[in-house]
Amino acid sequence: MKIAEPNTVFVAAPQRRDPKHRRRVALLDLGFRPFYLCGAAFGALALTIWLLVLSGVPLSGDYLLRADPIGWHAHEMVFGFAAAIIVGFLLTAVRAWTGRDTAKGAMLAALALLWLAARVLVWSGPALPAAIVDSAFLPVAALLLLRVLVNAGNRRNYFLAAVLLAFGALNAAFHAFAIDARADLSMRAVYASAGIVVLLVSVIGGRVIPMFTANAIPGFVARRWRIVESTVALVTLAAFFADAFALDGAVVAPLALLACGVHVARMIGWRSYAVRGRPILSILHVAYAWLPLGFALLALSALGWTRVPHSLAMHAFAAGAIGGAIIAMITRTARGHTGRPLVADKRDIACYALVIAAGALRVFGPLAAPAWHSTWIDAAGICWVLAFGLYVAAYAVPLWKPRADGKPD
Repeated sequence: MKIAEPNTVFVAAPQRRDPKHRRRVALLDLGFRPFYLCGAAFGALALTIWLLVLSGVPLSGDYLLRADPIGWHAHEMVFGFAAAIIVGFLLTAVRAWTGRDTAKGAMLAALALLWLAARVLVWSGPALPAAIVDSAFLPVAALLLLRVLVNAGNRRNYFLAAVLLAFGALNAAFHAFAIDARADLSMRAVYASAGIVVLLVSVIGGRVIPMFTANAIPGFVARRWRIVESTVALVTLAAFFADAFALDGAVVAPLALLACGVHVARMIGWRSYAVRGRPILSILHVAYAWLPLGFALLALSALGWTRVPHSLAMHAFAAGAIGGAIIAMITRTARGHTGRPLVADKRDIACYALVIAAGALRVFGPLAAPAWHSTWIDAAGICWVLAFGLYVAAYAVPLWKPRADGKPD
């Protein structure tokens, strides 16, 4: 602001703001911003569509939804919703780990538009362009991450690019089987891809949950057993891929029980049973607890227990572990990277409660009262839609605006 010299006469004129202080749209500053917002909105929309399909509402679509509605639901929740959140998280995390930009501005916009175009094409078709565009998203994201990791010499995290490439290969396989009208094999690709997502939950959870717990609880020290940490990723993938390849139950069940055991051991070492009173931390432990439960249900299903169908185990992983981990991380990351306190507010807590309710209703409801199966699905779906709809309502403005504290993302 200028100070007037003596005898200076001021004439009213429009004031021009310094360009540094102009309001700007921050949506394309870092990967979590567009992908958390779009991913959460799509998670609510896709479940709404699925509930309409289950209720018998006729919906048009010239590719997957018409040919294989169950396949569309499974594909879009894994390769549409979960993939968007994973890419947004990794673009943000790799920037934090390396200190180098991953994707921003026009490059980030192009990646987000590629994801959005895939969602439209998977709905509308034609099938081949849909398959090509959708199959490109994860490999492109993997190469963007790998470029940054290589330039920064961050070899420890090269595997993340490899995991995204494997995830993308399974997506391409899904489309190939779907176009060939092999719905059984396309679902097998979804089961294997769910294993990839659960692997990421396990690996990233193993890094951040003990750290966040130690930061929040004075004197907390996590116990880690070398045999558990060295085998958890291997047995997690082994159980999922044995199931995806339809191996005999005598193979799947022991692997699933072993995976259940190592995840339980991890949680004992983290003292998850004692974490309470801090919702933004507790939700991480609750989400992780779905992993051993899911593997226990998978083992029972593999052993032929009729009360535990395979879909129930898959939804323990999808609605419970993956949904819980996603809502935990997209609230925590959004709060931290938009300059807000790392304390869950009432809307965050409502999101947590709704996602937990969605998982519990989808899994425990059919176990307790199978005759009400469709009612449990509807109730779970409504909770899910409300949870992610509420997230969008709460975080849309902060994700569009620069950080509240004026710092860079």
